[in-house]
Amino acid sequence: MRRRRFLSVLGGVVVVWPLAAFAQNPAKVVGLLSVGPPIADNSRQGTPLVRRLAEHGYVLGRNLAFERRGAEGRIDHLPQLVTELVASKVDVIVAFGYLPALAAKEGSTLPAVAINAGDPVSTGLVESLARPRGNLTGISDVSVEVTPKRLELLKEIAPKLQRVAVLWNANDPGMTSRYRALEAGAKVLGVSVEPLGVREPDDFDQAFETMNRDMPDAILMVSDSLTTLNRKRVFEFATLHRLPAIYEYDYLVRDGGLMSYGPEDEESFMLAADLVVRILKGAKPTELPFEQPTLFRFVLNLKTAKSIGLTIPPSILARADEVIE
Repeated sequence: MRRRRFLSVLGGVVVVWPLAAFAQNPAKVVGLLSVGPPIADNSRQGTPLVRRLAEHGYVLGRNLAFERRGAEGRIDHLPQLVTELVASKVDVIVAFGYLPALAAKEGSTLPAVAINAGDPVSTGLVESLARPRGNLTGISDVSVEVTPKRLELLKEIAPKLQRVAVLWNANDPGMTSRYRALEAGAKVLGVSVEPLGVREPDDFDQAFETMNRDMPDAILMVSDSLTTLNRKRVFEFATLHRLPAIYEYDYLVRDGGLMSYGPEDEESFMLAADLVVRILKGAKPTELPFEQPTLFRFVLNLKTAKSIGLTIPPSILARADEVIE
């Protein structure tokens, strides 16, 4: 059952633009840079971005075009992809993740908007949220505030929780900053953390072997392209060993994870689109402080809970924004 509905259809109608409109040269070009595959229009990132830009009058195929570049997991390709975007004369780059944001910062002077890039101050992307300086602005991570809440939810569902295994991409400083926030939050709650940093797909086998030798009470997965591409393996391990696990984004719960708590995707990408629009209209990144999410969602998958023999207390069910049955 769905407790709240955040997604909306643009105007509730399908808009068909005349063919002549598509033949025109687009007035503005936005570069989309990601570690994984190129961002698709109908993806969880692309859909709200396209919709919000259209609400501001920038319609894909009419007066807006995307130049998409995805490193397909090959991080060393990111600098070349930035060079390609510069050569394509994009007006602004949207960087999905810390590593693309760093590449955009170091490889060009083009304005860039970073999203899902971790804490930009602790990672050194910018000097401060209020005055980013340089060519970069974006959406700031809120892990310091959100991570303790994730641990609290795990502890409510598993009252005997003492040790949490944390999976994160240790090659990504943005994701490492999220892990550090988790480590600090765990100390406050009296929970110990087992760090299981992964750098490539083969590392997940080693992480699972480590957990098998000394089984944790729960799992928390920090989400980036590496961990989400291997999410099914994490789901299967958690189910096999009947471990509660929490994730950062609700789409992972719809895909089989137990529960998630984190910023609402729709809002975050809409905020990023708003920054893009301001840049397209002439604003400089130095004039645009980093934004922070204001909407957060708690989502539960009861089917997954049943598969691991877990009964969700009514008090927790009542607080969920969405329950998948």
